[in-house]
Amino acid sequence: GTPCDVDGNYLPPKTPLLPQPVNPQDAWHPFTSQGHFELADFLFSREQMSGGNIDDLMHIWAALDGKGKPPFNSHSHLYQTIDDINQENTWDCLEMHHVEAKNPNAAPWKQTTYQICLRDAGKLVEKQLSNPDLKEFIDYSPHLLFGENHQRVWSNFMTGNWAWNQCNELAKKEENHGAMFVPIILGSDKTVVSVATGNNEYWPLYITTGNVHNSAQRGHGQAVSLLGFLSVPKTDREFEADPDFRNFRQHLFHTSLAAALETIKPTISTPKVILCADGHYRRAIYGIGPYIADYPEQALLACIVQGWCPKCTAHRSNLDGDDNAILHNHDYTKLLMSKFTHQVLWKEYGVVDDILPFTAYFSRANIHELLSPDILHQVIKGTFKDHLVAWVEAYIRGHFPDPDAILADIDHCIAAVPSFPGLRRFPQGRGFKQWTGDDSKALMKVYLPAVADYLPDKMVQAISAFMDFCYIVRQSSLDEGNLAAMKTALSCFQAHRTIFEESGVHAKRISMPHIHALQHYHDMVQSFGAPNGLCSSITESKHIQAVKNPWRRTNQYEALYQMLVINQRLDNLGNFRAHMVAKGKWIFNMFPQGIVPQMQMHPIEWNEPNAHNDENIEEVRDMQGARVEATVHLAGVPCKEFSDMGQDINHDEFPNLVAAFVYQQQHPGATLGTSISYPLILERGYTFDSAIATFHAPSDLSGIGGMQSQRIHATPSWRGGPPRYDCVFIEKDPSLPGFQGLLVAQVILIFSFSYRNMTYSCAVVRWFQTVGDNPCPKTGMWMVKPSFDDNGDRMVSVITLDNILRPAHLIGIYGPEPLPRDFTHTDSLTAFSAFYVNKFSDYHAYQLCF
Repeated sequence: GTPCDVDGNYLPPKTPLLPQPVNPQDAWHPFTSQGHFELADFLFSREQMSGGNIDDLMHIWAALDGKGKPPFNSHSHLYQTIDDINQENTWDCLEMHHVEAKNPNAAPWKQTTYQICLRDAGKLVEKQLSNPDLKEFIDYSPHLLFGENHQRVWSNFMTGNWAWNQCNELAKKEENHGAMFVPIILGSDKTVVSVATGNNEYWPLYITTGNVHNSAQRGHGQAVSLLGFLSVPKTDREFEADPDFRNFRQHLFHTSLAAALETIKPTISTPKVILCADGHYRRAIYGIGPYIADYPEQALLACIVQGWCPKCTAHRSNLDGDDNAILHNHDYTKLLMSKFTHQVLWKEYGVVDDILPFTAYFSRANIHELLSPDILHQVIKGTFKDHLVAWVEAYIRGHFPDPDAILADIDHCIAAVPSFPGLRRFPQGRGFKQWTGDDSKALMKVYLPAVADYLPDKMVQAISAFMDFCYIVRQSSLDEGNLAAMKTALSCFQAHRTIFEESGVHAKRISMPHIHALQHYHDMVQSFGAPNGLCSSITESKHIQAVKNPWRRTNQYEALYQMLVINQRLDNLGNFRAHMVAKGKWIFNMFPQGIVPQMQMHPIEWNEPNAHNDENIEEVRDMQGARVEATVHLAGVPCKEFSDMGQDINHDEFPNLVAAFVYQQQHPGATLGTSISYPLILERGYTFDSAIATFHAPSDLSGIGGMQSQRIHATPSWRGGPPRYDCVFIEKDPSLPGFQGLLVAQVILIFSFSYRNMTYSCAVVRWFQTVGDNPCPKTGMWMVKPSFDDNGDRMVSVITLDNILRPAHLIGIYGPEPLPRDFTHTDSLTAFSAFYVNKFSDYHAYQLCF
């Protein structure tokens, strides 16, 4: 990744940036000003206003303007201005035919013309790598990362062994020395888009690079680009099972992928000079990197029969126990094809005959190696939802006289968990008509306590071990200790999952591709870094921006072509904004001096149906910007005076608590007692309904810098209903590991006051104490119970907000008796004698407690 000049000549170390070509036209061309651009961006990107409404708005604007001249003459003028940002960002549409297309007696699907629409992969990659927004989030070379105790750490893609090994191979040629290696990462969404008439449907294809950090892949729209739409042949029932038709579909898919990468093929062997986000030029050499896909697409990509592993040769009847299995590669496939018939290849080796994956035609590429881990479909949906949840229900139905009553109580327990920032509630339990990935993720957080008292210990331990595996592998970085813990969790899961066979739930030996894929995660982490940078949730998220929303904006007649243009314009606007900010042209506050704009913070987007009914989703926000220290600060407007605080929380001794708190602040380490004379606090104080905790949580929903905020509530009436008093983690001893170094408390009042020119931001908390010295042996969760003083009253004290780390989630230990029918989630934190500390509430909480 050595910087060079535009001709590829390497520069001496610390050479300043080379001057960029200056556009002689106006700085904001093709717009007249920043406001002109922002209006276009607002109307097209944010509001997605229709052409007719844009015309109406411009007509009104002209009437209000003294000169009668609106910013844009019409929607066509606005669209043309956006197009003028970059005329090169265009689409190419290719037509493909079956070899018998001109035979009038051939099947209809053979006579059809199949169209694929593509953008230039090389230019898209160059735009990503030159985007100034990503300047701090790009690696220009592989590197080995080490953490505490000199342990190897895997995080972003370029910390993995695969990129390192690729560079070692490239370095064998002297002309590649000093070049920047660019791994091309592809992903496709198997959700078919019906955007055209006739016998064509399309799969969207996405492209990014391994140089961009994982946080940017997930949190920045310009880091992943729509590369094209691949044609998916359709036919009627007469030919659906025709081997020729299935073979043609597969050939068309791999031919299309090869065509999509044709423009970068020369740079796989010969470096090309490109401009990078830091302003330097570099000689870049490309390589075909991982492919993000779920299992059906992985089978299609690897040209294997479904039910077999796309990465290794394990036999489908014993995927996890085949000791003779080796990693698949193209040479092995060619050898099998030369030795066996079509039927033997299909039945005994799971290989589709007469076709090789598209990577066979690119150097240094093996699709079996490059298929990435897929947390969403292999772990969360594939193993948890499709198998474990289904098996638990099958066990209950086969071992209880009234299974429907048991399942109803489990649903009630799931619905009764206390509110928590970002936690999706399930008022009706698990009764979904159609599961989504977000349903599965949300259910995982609260499922284990609800079923723990109805299942054998071994079954609960199997689910707990699997959950541990899932939460470890989802972390934004993993060290050697994490990999060892992940391996232990997987071994524990494999050992305990036999209960599903022993209990008759799964009659045969468990041999399923989704579950078997977990065995490859250890090696894939070492090869590609943390799996959350290669998960299909990234492409599914991009699918909403690039396909679903644009499709809704079309008139749905020949919608594909309209979608292509919409995506092109969105990219133009995004890139234009990034470059203007980087050039220092952007004015962030255009209000006249002395006027402070009233900005409203918008809640995070939630794409699930009926999301507006979920009260907790907006309590979590991804914080944009760089990483900062964790903080907790007051939110909202002070609502009550100090004199009423004690009555509000039913603590008449509240003034004494405040006085004792001030004494401790003035005398750190002092022991409190009745003989001590505490200061009399006469100053006014204020109460607040909530506080906001901000902390680094890159494994969860977060901004590009990995920061997230969560709201902590302490209010006698939440949204006009019952009270809500949230729980928090408080640091006890940072030298102790995990939960052993933490305390849990419930916040019942958030307030501030001043004493002797010192302002204190505080909370009144009820304390919990840990049950036992170890987590629950069944669930793996720590347990706590309320703390009481010698008089049998809850232990209460005043602490500073600085003592609070972040919100904590407690779930009652339900026991074997069903919950009362009128029990609700607002009763949970006062109704139980003991609680699980929910380490599965989010990934940051898991890392904190693990």
